[in-house]
Amino acid sequence: VRMKGSEAFAAVALVAVACDGVMDPSESQALRRQLEARTPYRELSVEAMGELFDLLLARMREVGWSGLLTEAIAALSQRQQETAFAMAAELVHADHKIDPREEEFLSTMARQLTLPPERTQGILDVIRVLHRDALAD
Repeated sequence: VRMKGSEAFAAVALVAVACDGVMDPSESQALRRQLEARTPYRELSVEAMGELFDLLLARMREVGWSGLLTEAIAALSQRQQETAFAMAAELVHADHKIDPREEEFLSTMARQLTLPPERTQGILDVIRVLHRDALAD
């Protein structure tokens, strides 16, 4: 059964915060902020959002994060894939620590997208610049 676009977009967000096996509070908050600002999630009740994530978590338990990601990408247009990838990269940086499993997730996602590799690399570069602690040096 093919996912709806709204399920697929939320699935990418979920995988981004769950792929390292730890869902830290800053990642949960970032996930909520990313989705609540977008159509159709801003119209969903707390209960409806809970049901959506229960469904996605159950599916992820069945097929793993890479299986859920593959299903999600197949349901998104190229434009949606681009936004979902940027959102995923942003969410991976939410806790200010990049785990090797999160790097693996971003690499896996980039390979599966219908976007040119230079576009996905450009998105990752911009997100890294945004999260760089430039005044720490």
